[in-house]
Amino acid sequence: MNCLTKEFAKLTFRCGQYPFSKILGGVRYKIRYVEKPQIGNGKSFRRIVHYPTDYTVKPLNVTNLGGRDPKSGRLVVKGIGGGIKHKYHWIDWKRVGPSEGPPQVERVIKIIKDGCRTAFVALVAYEDKLKYILATENMKAGDLIRTSCYIPRIPVRPNEGDAYPLGALPVGTQVHCVEMYPGMGGNLIHAAGTYATIVRKAPDNHVVITMPSKREFSLPATCMCTVGRLSNVEHSSTPIGSAQKNRELGNRPRSGLWQRKKGIHGRKLRKPPPLRTIKALEKDNTETIVLTCDRPFVKTLYTQFRY
Repeated sequence: MNCLTKEFAKLTFRCGQYPFSKILGGVRYKIRYVEKPQIGNGKSFRRIVHYPTDYTVKPLNVTNLGGRDPKSGRLVVKGIGGGIKHKYHWIDWKRVGPSEGPPQVERVIKIIKDGCRTAFVALVAYEDKLKYILATENMKAGDLIRTSCYIPRIPVRPNEGDAYPLGALPVGTQVHCVEMYPGMGGNLIHAAGTYATIVRKAPDNHVVITMPSKREFSLPATCMCTVGRLSNVEHSSTPIGSAQKNRELGNRPRSGLWQRKKGIHGRKLRKPPPLRTIKALEKDNTETIVLTCDRPFVKTLYTQFRY
């Protein structure tokens, strides 16, 4: 291979001012460029859930990544690996109810534990439909929960597990699975034992809530939420107990070097960030013009045009 490179170098094929040998380069040091995956952006590199086309309550199959990028196979997160393989239960994040009249009544069938999340999962039935939702702190099998999208003039008195818009609940209510935009689905507050609190009403038909991190959000009053605190409250205060249990959870051991914290690692008291106002997404009503041609395109000669 080295002799072949020398023969190519003797050629004087020029592209501009650069010889052919400089364009070819050393063949021995040719490498394949692979893009390095970035950490964050909603990717944990822990598992891939195989979702079907239609919603189902059957446990879904999961592919464990072990901290590696699924495309390149490179190791991205060192602290992930091994663990017990769990099935994934598909949560229906959208609580949709009637916009007028009495609320929709659903029954809780059972409460189960999902290995892919911290909070418990409740199987809920309405007529002939089944779906999974996140269970609240005191929810049990046989409970009746209500769902409504109507905002009355007087705030309602909800029970734990009911789903209402933020504008229909009184001030001081604990909520979870809050929508950031109307119709988006509950994408805020999913961890075990967490909840947000409705603080006050804001102008422009907005409601201010306080997150578990003490940060305040001003959301549209039509955003749906679920009343109550999430289940498995003792999750954050329960110790793992042993190194074997930590490996079963899918965590690899960290460095064994023990470092004493110095004074620079003391707790900093900082005020929370300012209030963040989220406005509803505006629908784009612009019409799209689509040009169609029923007949096939035929090329016309220039000589056929006579002026």
